[in-house]
Amino acid sequence: MVQIDYRDLGIMAYEACWQLQQQLFDEILARKAAHEPLTTAGTLLLVEHRPVYTLGKSGKSENLLVGRVYLESLGAEFFHIDRGGDITFHGPGQLVGYPILDLEQIGIGLRSYIEALEEAAIRTVAHYGIVAGRMAGASGVWIEEPGRAPRKICAIGVRSSRFVTMHGFGLNVSTDLEWFSRINPCGFVDRGVTSIEKEIGHTVPMEEVKALITNHLCEILNVKIYK
Repeated sequence: MVQIDYRDLGIMAYEACWQLQQQLFDEILARKAAHEPLTTAGTLLLVEHRPVYTLGKSGKSENLLVGRVYLESLGAEFFHIDRGGDITFHGPGQLVGYPILDLEQIGIGLRSYIEALEEAAIRTVAHYGIVAGRMAGASGVWIEEPGRAPRKICAIGVRSSRFVTMHGFGLNVSTDLEWFSRINPCGFVDRGVTSIEKEIGHTVPMEEVKALITNHLCEILNVKIYK
């Protein structure tokens, strides 16, 4: 069975984590280019960030609804980065996963990989009685109910090169959703954002959510994640 390394980074500033992602990403690409054998398919990083807004490479700056100076006054940072997707927020109470993986080692394509990330989040929130799924024309995991605007519980944004991935998912566990009021999340103006805590009315342990989503990724990708 294909192996993946695991690192729980706790709470970490976005820029430092971005640099770590890039380092791991570059190492896999270099080894592939040199035709060196890979002992694992890569690394899964799990982290919570200090407040930060990130805008994807094709995102629109007007989806940030306030000025950068105001964000800084709130203690939030802003980065324009190289993943797909538009603007999103990361902060305490949100479980962010960065799988830095060689998809060729796992034996799947990029579309199937993104669907695997979505499925892992769908199964994780289902553990708490939340019915969520995919929505046509929009990445990530959504809750749709008659008479209510769709609301996103997990964002997905990925970059890949030569079948090596970086960036990943952000699952709202107990995130302060007020942060999302300062953006059009993922570029949408008619859809909302939610969290596990918001949906079920009480907090859940972050460590429990980490274990659930890691186990689901193992099942869906047919890999072993070594902690």
